[in-house]
Amino acid sequence: MTMKRISSRSLIFMKTLFPLLWFGALGSVLVSTIASRAYEQSFMVLAVPFLMVVFGFFLMRKLVWDLADEVYDKGDSLLVRFRGEEEEIPLSAIINVSVAVAMNPPRITLRLAAPGRFGREIAFSPIKPFTLNPFAPNPIAEDLILRVDQARSRRLADPTGH
Repeated sequence: MTMKRISSRSLIFMKTLFPLLWFGALGSVLVSTIASRAYEQSFMVLAVPFLMVVFGFFLMRKLVWDLADEVYDKGDSLLVRFRGEEEEIPLSAIINVSVAVAMNPPRITLRLAAPGRFGREIAFSPIKPFTLNPFAPNPIAEDLILRVDQARSRRLADPTGH
């Protein structure tokens, strides 16, 4: 059985390198501000970088750190890897596929009929083909929506599960 990766490989940058750069730069600004005693002139010199650290933390926690590390398409199921653990999710167990293409990183959220190892919702960043149209539909998302709908239809047509 072949597996095809459908999650972006650039996620390592978004989940680790970008936060290191963000918090590192803001940390160095805070340290140099404290060392030079520039905060004695104005409290805002300390407040702005501190607020940016807090804002960045909550934004990354909500939009980046909750994304699965890897997602593979196995035909009738998806293999999801997140923080060293993995779970195989049958397409028939997915009740909704939602897509957010106009955000960075793009995101597909799978809502499951019953909570799995990673909860009731699993989000990942799909491979994004090059296009000049930022609102172009993602082919991975379109394919998943169609296949999940077909799997759900088969499950509802055969309540015995055979």
